[in-house]
Amino acid sequence: MEDNIVNIKVALHLLARLGYAAQVAQNGVEAIRAVQESVFDLVLMDLHMPVMDGLQAARSIRELLPPERQPVIVAMTAAALVEDQQACLAAGMNGFISKPVRSEQLVEVLHAFAQG
Repeated sequence: MEDNIVNIKVALHLLARLGYAAQVAQNGVEAIRAVQESVFDLVLMDLHMPVMDGLQAARSIRELLPPERQPVIVAMTAAALVEDQQACLAAGMNGFISKPVRSEQLVEVLHAFAQG
């Protein structure tokens, strides 16, 4: 559990330093609820969460939201195998970054998927 808390704090700090506002969901169900209640440009989705994993949460978001409300979904994962990356894309995610989160990698993702 501590690793998750550290990763959350690092990501929040990096996003704040870059001028982005962020909201944290503790599990996939909370993530789905959040995107239904508010508009998000980008969702950083952990793959391994309690209650509902990130793959199922991404699939649910893709099914539930209308096209104009679809956020970019990027997996944050320690799983670096090609199969893991393919599973993320098959679930409707747009990309992935590895943990531990590095500022250069986060900036790269933010620029790659910036809403224009």
